[in-house]
Amino acid sequence: MSASTQAMGVRPQATGMPASLLRSQFPALERIHNGHPVAYFDGPGGTQVPRRVVEAMANYLYHHNANTHWSYPTSAETDEALAAARVAVADFVHASPTEVAFGNNMTTITFHVARALGRGWGPGDEVVVTDLDHHANIAPWRALERERGITVRTVPFSVETGTLDWAALERAITRNTRLLAIGAASNALGTITDVTAAATLAHDMGALVFVDAVHYAAHGLIDVRAAGCDFLACSAYKFYGPHAGFLYGRHELLSSLDVPKLAPAPDEAPERLETGTQNHEGIVGTGAAVEFFASLGSGATRRERIVTAMGALHLEAEALVRRMWDGLGTIPGVRRYGPPPGEPRTPTVSFVVDGVPSEQVAISLAQDGVFVSHGDFYAATVIERLGHARDGVVRAGCACYTTAGEVDRLVEGVARASGSAS
Repeated sequence: MSASTQAMGVRPQATGMPASLLRSQFPALERIHNGHPVAYFDGPGGTQVPRRVVEAMANYLYHHNANTHWSYPTSAETDEALAAARVAVADFVHASPTEVAFGNNMTTITFHVARALGRGWGPGDEVVVTDLDHHANIAPWRALERERGITVRTVPFSVETGTLDWAALERAITRNTRLLAIGAASNALGTITDVTAAATLAHDMGALVFVDAVHYAAHGLIDVRAAGCDFLACSAYKFYGPHAGFLYGRHELLSSLDVPKLAPAPDEAPERLETGTQNHEGIVGTGAAVEFFASLGSGATRRERIVTAMGALHLEAEALVRRMWDGLGTIPGVRRYGPPPGEPRTPTVSFVVDGVPSEQVAISLAQDGVFVSHGDFYAATVIERLGHARDGVVRAGCACYTTAGEVDRLVEGVARASGSAS
């Protein structure tokens, strides 16, 4: 099994479940556009949602909707539903439920945590970020540079390989480093970074580690214990859930963070980080998304089922991304970016077609029912370094419901858009 399953320090075991068995669970796959069944390659920007997730959210809203911590049935049922979702997410990341806090999305959560940490930092303190990251894991720390006078050090990546400059990372982390902010996987290039090794570097210098796992979560097994990170943030809509987010944080850190909060609000971790009334139905849906993953695996516990499911999905994804990469490589004028198949990567490929704006490629593909995204995907520094700041790139990501036939449709559509179709 390739190293792409090991960014969090764990080797999942495969069950070999084919992607085709999953498709009946996704009503969106029934959509027809211009006479073609829709093939969704826009998962890196937000996956489609299985029926069970929507049903769980609707059931909550129809039958249990209330605010929390009051002494009547629907309030108690809401408390139980949120607690169950917290346990499910804890199983997903291999943490304790008291280490899981919910929020709007990874971006909002990261600003919240950064502000809390920054209250104790000032001139002379440093945060290390990387050019490979989504700006949600850069901008919150840059804000502290303006507000608190800290120094932000940036680690570059190789345009040729799409991988982080490890030697530069080692130089950037010093005794002045208070935190390393790093992504588990690049949403623009698919690159998987060894956050376990990065966390060791940071901890050896006494620094904390904040991991953006948004793009990684749908494709690799998360194990915060094995990775050794102090914080990890994610958004459920990238792994078959609703538009909601969560934060893992070591319990002692969540208990001590100087978070902005109302005095009457709970002061125990993890609820002390959950400012205001939360998106209850989104939290319930997040728990249901974890249950969806678990339903694809085998084992005596939910965590065991998640582990085996991730192994199966990884094997499917490896085959699909190789098919996509090799197919695109046969088209004259197509330039692919990121690590090749066999290297640590997710099944997400970014590319351009010489002489054809990326938006036009996306429009052409959509006419045939193949939906892809284009632009910079908030990983603006990556796209700028690739030389495509003006037009962006085309991004196609495989999900658990992607088939080999859909990959072939994508390749054929790109060939037509490039003028190379026979």
